[in-house]
Amino acid sequence: MTTTQIITIAIAILIIAGVGVVLTSSRRDGVRGVGTLARETRKNDRGAVDPEQLTGRQFEAVAKARSAAIVAAPKAEVEPWSPPDAEAIGVSRRQFFNRATVTLMSASLGGFGAAVIGFLWTSSSGGFGSKISVGNVNDVIGQIRANKGFLYFPEARSWITEYPKESLSKGKAAYGHQSTVYSGLESGLIALYQKCPHLGCRVPECKSSQWFECPCHGSQFNRVGEKKGGPAPRGMDRFGVSVTNGNVVIDTGTVFGGPPIGTNTTGQEAEGPHCVGGGSH
Repeated sequence: MTTTQIITIAIAILIIAGVGVVLTSSRRDGVRGVGTLARETRKNDRGAVDPEQLTGRQFEAVAKARSAAIVAAPKAEVEPWSPPDAEAIGVSRRQFFNRATVTLMSASLGGFGAAVIGFLWTSSSGGFGSKISVGNVNDVIGQIRANKGFLYFPEARSWITEYPKESLSKGKAAYGHQSTVYSGLESGLIALYQKCPHLGCRVPECKSSQWFECPCHGSQFNRVGEKKGGPAPRGMDRFGVSVTNGNVVIDTGTVFGGPPIGTNTTGQEAEGPHCVGGGSH
């Protein structure tokens, strides 16, 4: 035999031997994988009872033994409902807004009431809105003349000027319906509210013209507050004046409307240059 033939036969034998080994190992693995239990599993199952090998009575006995081992759970008790504690849960959104609304409204009404009471209480407080004493009548007239026809009292927010006695007859026709105003005229005095009846500006005196002349819009009034020019709808408003035992009292609690346009009881014209505008003569 040649060397080539020997090698070929040897390879064929090796191949056959390898196939035999593979087939033998596969058969063993198949037998081992079917129905084969591990040693530990077989050890644990030695004391177990096979249900298929038990009789009916034995099976029932085993079932009763297992059910007796189960402990029944205690029955749950439902507690009765009780309302929650208001302090614990606090204030709801609706309650908060309701309380806030009531509080704000109460505060607003309280403030308004206090303002009304304060406004009405001025009549007894001694300030503006009450009766204000300005001094002895002779002293007041002396101060008016010393100040060139005008005297201002800031507590009463008014000007006091001298009313000529020779004009009382005309003054009675114009102011007789305002009894406390005319009472002051009889004493030789008239108290004029400082506010212009046009838009409420404070009206100063003009010592050169001897009139009251408003710097805001040019309204002009003679020395007793009767309108002489400008946009004012009437003369200067005034207060009642009373003289008791020689003491002059201005009642600022009541404001009397000024005389209508065209009223001129004193006949006083401008006595010099105007401080505001041109005015009429």
